[in-house]
Amino acid sequence: MDTAHASASALAPARAPAHDLTPSRASRTPTRPAAGDVHVWFVRPPRSGSVPRSPGADAGTAADSGLPAPDSGLSVAELRRAASFARAGDGDVYATAHAALRRLLGGYLGLPPAGLTFVREPCPGCSGPHGRPAVVQTDDAPTLHFSLAHSRGLIAVAVAPRVIGVDVERLPSTGTVEACARALHTRERAELAAVPPEERQAYFGRLWTRKEAYLKALGTGLSRHPRIDYLGADLRRRPARWAVLDLPAGPEHTAAVAVDGARPDRVTVRWLPAHRPGDGPAAPEAAYGSTTD
Repeated sequence: MDTAHASASALAPARAPAHDLTPSRASRTPTRPAAGDVHVWFVRPPRSGSVPRSPGADAGTAADSGLPAPDSGLSVAELRRAASFARAGDGDVYATAHAALRRLLGGYLGLPPAGLTFVREPCPGCSGPHGRPAVVQTDDAPTLHFSLAHSRGLIAVAVAPRVIGVDVERLPSTGTVEACARALHTRERAELAAVPPEERQAYFGRLWTRKEAYLKALGTGLSRHPRIDYLGADLRRRPARWAVLDLPAGPEHTAAVAVDGARPDRVTVRWLPAHRPGDGPAAPEAAYGSTTD
């Protein structure tokens, strides 16, 4: 799975969850999330081969044969990255994910998708230039933080005015659960073992997406061993001053979001219709404000 995320700082103690399932009005131009709010967008990747490709051009340009169409808003580096995947379907997912990220952030910031500039924050471990991705902002508004993740069949973009990480995973096979369970925290492994066999795939998926969302929010990713931090069912044992929430992602996936500080007042989950790069902005299919855990 290929992911990207952005961050900041400022920690605060967690507080009680809120629950709000009132449908919110769909909007073609997203409004920045208020303090205490989190926006999550899910996107279905296109069928393999359905992303428009350039018919061909001079070698060495962004419009080389096989690259996604230049009107996707993607940078030359992103276009080349999409074309580098061995399987065209993987490149299509990458292109769709990053085009959706640019489309959404451009809407929030009032900038054209192709006009966004991304940078890397310092690594929290070594201060090198390979930490969280961030988008350059040209106004004086509060910093907009984001996180991007995609797995087979689903893309997730999370946006907030504070540090955030998101992860999404397709439900793992039984073999994957058995092989990866050893990477979990000791208490998480005990919880997983206590779950009925028919429920273990979904339970492991929830554990793992919480863990990756949290590690992305930290800015370390999996360079910090997943065994170190507990993200199981006992909220009292989870990392202090962080809120980690499960997200509704349909029957085939699990997803989670982690935010720096207090538990969000509202997490709004929207499904963004898949459309071809260059089609312009699209209104969400539906929007529901909810926080779950």
